[in-house]
Amino acid sequence: MHPQTLCVHGGKDINNNTGAVTVPVYQCATFAHPALGETTGYDYSRQQNPTREVLEKTVAALEEAEDCLAFATGMAAITCLLELLETGDEVIASDDLYGGSVRLLDRIGTKHGLGVTYIDTGDLAAVSAALTPKTRLVLAESPSNPMMHISDIRALADLFAGREIIFAVDNTFLTPYFCRPLTLGADVVIHSGTKYLGGHNDALAGFLAVNDAGLSEKLRFLYKSTGAILAPWESYLLIRGIKTLALRMDKAETNALEIASWLQSRPEITCVRYAGLPDAPGYDIISKQASGFGAMISFDVDTPERAAAILGRLKLIRFAESLGGVESLMTYPLVQTHADVPEEIRAKLGLTDRLLRLSVGIENAADLIYDIEQAINN
Repeated sequence: MHPQTLCVHGGKDINNNTGAVTVPVYQCATFAHPALGETTGYDYSRQQNPTREVLEKTVAALEEAEDCLAFATGMAAITCLLELLETGDEVIASDDLYGGSVRLLDRIGTKHGLGVTYIDTGDLAAVSAALTPKTRLVLAESPSNPMMHISDIRALADLFAGREIIFAVDNTFLTPYFCRPLTLGADVVIHSGTKYLGGHNDALAGFLAVNDAGLSEKLRFLYKSTGAILAPWESYLLIRGIKTLALRMDKAETNALEIASWLQSRPEITCVRYAGLPDAPGYDIISKQASGFGAMISFDVDTPERAAAILGRLKLIRFAESLGGVESLMTYPLVQTHADVPEEIRAKLGLTDRLLRLSVGIENAADLIYDIEQAINN
C-alpha cells in the first residue's frame, strides 16, 4: 500500500469484532486467562495492550519495519536503546543533536560508563576516524536539530557493515512519510511521536522501529522490564494523528518552502537553513534518500535584540518548545531545546543568541509570513 493509505489503515485492529471504524481504547491494565496455561494473547498492559499494538503495527508498516515499540516519550525510547549497551561501550552521536539527547548521553550515559563522542555525521571521513573497537552505537539525526545538517544514511550504513555497531537514525523531522531509514541500511529508527506522528501537541510518545528479530527480542525484554510503555489513551491519540500525517506533511512542507524562500529575501535575516532549498548543504543527499524535505526551518537574525523582539511580537505563531503540530511554533534553542548543550559546543555549531527555529504548521502560508513580517518590522 502507498504511505497515504497506510496512515489511515496501517495497523488494523485484529481484536475488533464489533465493526467499529475507530480503534477502541482498551483502557485495561490486566487481562483474564481462559484457563491455566492459556492466554488471549494479552496478559498485562505493560507487556502489550490491544490499542498500543495497533499503533505499533501502523508505525512498523510505515517504516517498513518488522517490529515497532511505542514508548511514553521519545527520550524513553532512546533510554531503552542505550540499555542495550554495556559499561565501557562507546557511542558516536551527531554533534548537532537535540539537547535532551545530549543531556541523556552526557549526564546519565557517561555515569553508567559509556564513552560519548560527538561528530558531524555528515562527514564520513570524520566518522570513520572516530570509530574504535569499542564503538557499539552510532546515533544520527538527519536533518539535525536545529542546524539542519544532512547525513548520508546509506553511506553510513555501508561504513558500519560487518561491525558490531547499532546504527540508529532519529527520523522525527522527516517521518516515515518522507524517509524510511531502515530501507537505507539503518538498524533502528527513533521517533519522538509527540511531534509529527501525533501532530496535535496533545500527547507524548516515542518509538523504536527495527528489522532484526534478535534486536527486537532484546528491546522487547528491556521494554517490558523497565516499563516506559505508551498508555492506551495516548496510543489512541497517536493512531488518530497518524491518519492525517500525509496531508499534514504535504501542506507543512509546501508552507515551509514558501516561508524559507521569503526569509532569504529579508535583509534582517542573515542565514536560512531549510533542507528543501536547492542551495542548502546536503540537498543532493536528502533528495536521493527522502521523498520530501519536511517543515523545519532555522534562521539567524542580525542581532540578539531582534531575535528577542520577534519572539515577543508574534501573534499567530506561538513562542513555544516542541514541533511538528498543526500549529506553527517558534523556538529559541539557546535557552529552550539546547540549554544543556555546553556553551563551547553551541558556539562551535553556530547555535547563538541570534538563532530561531520555526516549526511550520498547516496554516495559510501568507498569514504566517505576515506574522513574521510584522514581528520584524514593529
